[in-house]
Formats: sequence, structure tokens, C-alpha cells
Amino acid sequence: MVERICLGIESTSHTFGVGIANNGGNILANEKDVFTPPKGSGIEPSKAARHHREIAEKVLENALKTANTKISDVDLISVAAGPGLAPCLLAGMEFAKKLATNNDKPLIPVNHAIAHIEIGKLTTNAKDPVCLYISGGNTQIVSLANKRYRVLGETLDIPIGNAQDFFARKTGLQFPGGPKLDEIAKRGRWTDLPYVVKGMDVSFTGIVTAALKKIKTEKMEDVIFSLNEVMYSMLTEVTERALAHAGKNEILLIGGVASSQRFREMMAVMCEERGAKCFSVPKEYAGDCGANIAWTGLLFEKIRTNKIGSVDIKPKWRVDEVEITY
Repeated sequence: MVERICLGIESTSHTFGVGIANNGGNILANEKDVFTPPKGSGIEPSKAARHHREIAEKVLENALKTANTKISDVDLISVAAGPGLAPCLLAGMEFAKKLATNNDKPLIPVNHAIAHIEIGKLTTNAKDPVCLYISGGNTQIVSLANKRYRVLGETLDIPIGNAQDFFARKTGLQFPGGPKLDEIAKRGRWTDLPYVVKGMDVSFTGIVTAALKKIKTEKMEDVIFSLNEVMYSMLTEVTERALAHAGKNEILLIGGVASSQRFREMMAVMCEERGAKCFSVPKEYAGDCGANIAWTGLLFEKIRTNKIGSVDIKPKWRVDEVEITY
């Protein structure tokens, strides 16, 4: 097999990443720089986009150095075209187009959600899993059927990562909220909070509102423990139902929230009881990163390449809109 090398650019939200991968499934570089908003603030897309433009060249330089390669050795460039925050996507797209044009490389637009799925399958050897994609901007249960990743269930309002970040921000904790909440939850005990599952879908806004009211009268660590337990339990329930519905025996956890040790424990117990296998993407690829985009760019090269002028951002590009023919 002739080696093909792809350079991938990620900029859907707070992370600007450059990854380099080859068609043998080897990740040669995975460099990134994360925009961190001030304490008590959420991500302002325009400020995050400015950050991405300021550090893009440096992150690229670091990735090429790590991979011990030159841009002339790269065969194609891929870029996260969506879904994501439009200003952030645009910053990455502009950089990718400039890089592709100046170096005469084909440019491949990649769906961010599919990139999370495919890096998960690559790094865990999962074959045909039900995928639980949980991050700051996404909460979906998806499974491949008839050449598309079908959405079996999703959030009805905000994603779990945004719910955790919002609660953390309102209680004075540093962004990102998930890891901070997981750490504090270890010291907590149970207190009642709403549990909202509607068929295969979940809702988090009411739970967060109730939790914010409770911290006025109860210990912070107890509220955080219960908030996490409820949200993780809801996701475990609907994922188990999806597993039965799809008739599959593998689950793949992907996205930044999937790196939570407590959540992984809950899913592992559920899978053991059902006789299913539970795979979790390695932490270094769980969050947004260029390696995910680079590897997926190679997969899509097999079926199409695109003229640079035809590639554009798609902020609301759903995972089930992409045909999977590789």
C-alpha cells in the first residue's frame, strides 16, 4: 500500500487543532491550542475565532515538527466543516483553504461528528457499535445503517457538556466544567433531582435549573454528585435501549464528556449485564482535535475530492446527512 498522508484542521469550537495521519491508521501528530474564556464566562465565538487565527501557524508548525514531515510531503488536507460555531469554523476553513491553495493540495470537508466516530473505531477496534457522542455541543446516540449514521436518540435542548459548563459557570468553577464537576462529585452524597427521559431522547435544562436552586440550601458537592449521577444514568438508559433496538453488541463512547471515568464505569456495568462490549475512545482523542479530522479525511478521499472553491462551512451539518460509502 502506497502511503498517503493527510493533514487535518479542527476549529469547531474552543479548540484549534492540527493533526497528521497516514492511511495505515497511524496518527503522526496531534497538536492543539485551546481557547479558555475568563472565569465565569462562556465561549464567545468571535473571541475563540480570533484565538484560532492568532495561533494557527504555530500549531501547524508544531504538528509538522512532531510528525517529522514537511507540508510538501502531505497528500491532502481535510478540515472540519461542521457542525460547530460559525465564526470558529470560518477561521479554520480560511486557514485550510489558504494552506491547500498555496501548496496545491486537495481539500476535503469533514463532518465533525463522523470524525469522532471514526477515530473511536480506529483506536478501539470496535467494528459496528452503537455510538454515544457526548460533548460540549453534542449529545446523540447514533448507529450505522444503510450507509448513514442514524440518530436513534438525542438531547431535546442542550447537550450534556453545555449543561455541565453552564452549571460550573454559574457556581464560579473554571471552564471546562465537566472535569471539575467529576472531581467534586467524588465527595458528594445523593439528593433528589429531576430525571427526564422521553422515549429515546433526554432533556437537561430542567435538571440544571433544579440543581442551581438546590445549591442555595444544600452542600455543593451533594448537588454536583447528584447532577452527574442523574445525567449519566439517563444516558445509560437510552443507550441500553438503543443497543437492544439496533440489535448490536458493541457500544462506543466518543466526545469530550466520554472521558469521564465515572460515566465510563456506569456504561461498563450496563454492558457487562447485557453481554455487550464497551469501548471508550482514548482520552487524547476524546475531545476536539486535528487527528480526528486527518484520519477521516483519508477515509473520504476514497470516494471524492473537492475543488477548494466548492468547500464551505456547514454550522448545522447533521451526522445523518452524510452518506458513508467508504
